Amino acid sequence: MQAIFDFFQSTGFAILFQDPRCIIMIGIACLLMYLAIAKGFEPLLLIPIAFGMLLTNLPGAEMFHSDYFLKVVDGHTVVDWAALGQGAGLIDYLYLGIKLGIYPSLIFMGVGAMTDFGPLIANPKSLLLGAAAQLGIFITFIGAILLGQAFPEALPFGVREASSIGIIGGADGPTAIYVTLRLAPHLLGPIAVAAYSYMALVPVIQPPIMKALTSVEERQIVMKQLRPVSKTEKVIFPIVVTIFVALLLPSAAPLIGLLMLGNLFRECGVTERLSKTAQNELLNIVTIFLGVSVGATATAEAFLNAQTLTILALGVIAFGGGTAGGVLLGKLMNKLSRDPINPLIGSAGVSAVPMAARVSQVVAQKEKPGNFILMHAMGPNVAGVIGSAIAAGVFLALFQ
Repeated sequence: MQAIFDFFQSTGFAILFQDPRCIIMIGIACLLMYLAIAKGFEPLLLIPIAFGMLLTNLPGAEMFHSDYFLKVVDGHTVVDWAALGQGAGLIDYLYLGIKLGIYPSLIFMGVGAMTDFGPLIANPKSLLLGAAAQLGIFITFIGAILLGQAFPEALPFGVREASSIGIIGGADGPTAIYVTLRLAPHLLGPIAVAAYSYMALVPVIQPPIMKALTSVEERQIVMKQLRPVSKTEKVIFPIVVTIFVALLLPSAAPLIGLLMLGNLFRECGVTERLSKTAQNELLNIVTIFLGVSVGATATAEAFLNAQTLTILALGVIAFGGGTAGGVLLGKLMNKLSRDPINPLIGSAGVSAVPMAARVSQVVAQKEKPGNFILMHAMGPNVAGVIGSAIAAGVFLALFQ
């Protein structure tokens, strides 16, 4: 009997009943997997994230040790290599790809290889809409700071934490992860889950805001066809953008650089194998490792607190503010421009590519069947990818 009792004490079941918070986190992980599988909410990312959350909250598995990556030296969090070499779990080693900034940059390369910047090149004014859609980032940044000042004990949000929370509004999961790792790694789990969950909810969050800010007549506007873009323009574009942005914001160079490298693979015409690898095999492998590693940071201690609920609430504000910023600038540009501009394309300025552009198309087509603004919306949409990376570079330059 003693042997049986000792065996039970060594199992995860004994520990599970000692800390009911693990049961709650396992339930949340299963809920996220249900949403991904049954409802189709970003399944390629949400399933690895949810399963990573499940693994890290299984008592006794010891697959991830967050304290190995939160050692503070001179005010900065660094890897405790000594502890990592003594008793690391599987996810500890996978997490190094996030901690060292490898996975988010590689994800950007895959995104670049899949992205056609032609609509942006054909209509450079759409870059302004992509910039306006970053409004939610800075509104949320200010809001998080004010909350941190009002409730310093419950919500200890300084400029670093506020920057990481605000970047959720860019609707770009890898960028949110990249910034959070450098500024507030202790918030990585809640911020990553919020960023990817709200990306999946773009078709739910955006349309009410778009309709509230525009009239029926504005939503029915038909735009002129975009001009053809030459291959030379498409090849020169990623090179010029890389040089300009990296010189302006060196801290954004890893994200912008690999985004544009992937796009150059796509457009140059002589690296088809590299382009396909970046779009498919490499992107899929990195997505699995990044998702599982990010999910593993969502431990009970890091997730079940007032900060997490606040981050989720601020994430909605960030998405809403970004959508509103793009639509409002679209309305202004429509009044000032010689050619009509449908304000709905401004909502695509958040960088959820191509989902946000499709939402713009769906809303416009419901108002006027046969009105195709998808390619016009793709301009602000891909501009939003660049805009969120630049916003990340600003925060890193100021607060890292």
